[in-house]
Amino acid sequence: MKTEAIVESSGNVFADLGFSREEATLLAMRAELMAHLRETIARNGWTQAQAAQHLGVGQSRVSDLVRGKYDKFSLDMLVTLATRAGGRVELAVR
Repeated sequence: MKTEAIVESSGNVFADLGFSREEATLLAMRAELMAHLRETIARNGWTQAQAAQHLGVGQSRVSDLVRGKYDKFSLDMLVTLATRAGGRVELAVR
């Protein structure tokens, strides 16, 4: 029976997948903001059309967001959308 080694996570799945530290950090930030936005849309019970109106974007952009198409959103845009959704985005450097 073949056994595989279990490797403890670094805390950033993107780093664990082999992305550079810089890219892994940006991807993790984008993923966190997208998850927050999807949760906000669901919590408020917004349709994609309603979310688009609240966020000031087209419905197709909300569809991309809900479907997790992270490559279609810059970090700047996600911060803007999170702020429009009523969030307060903060940056912590450790």
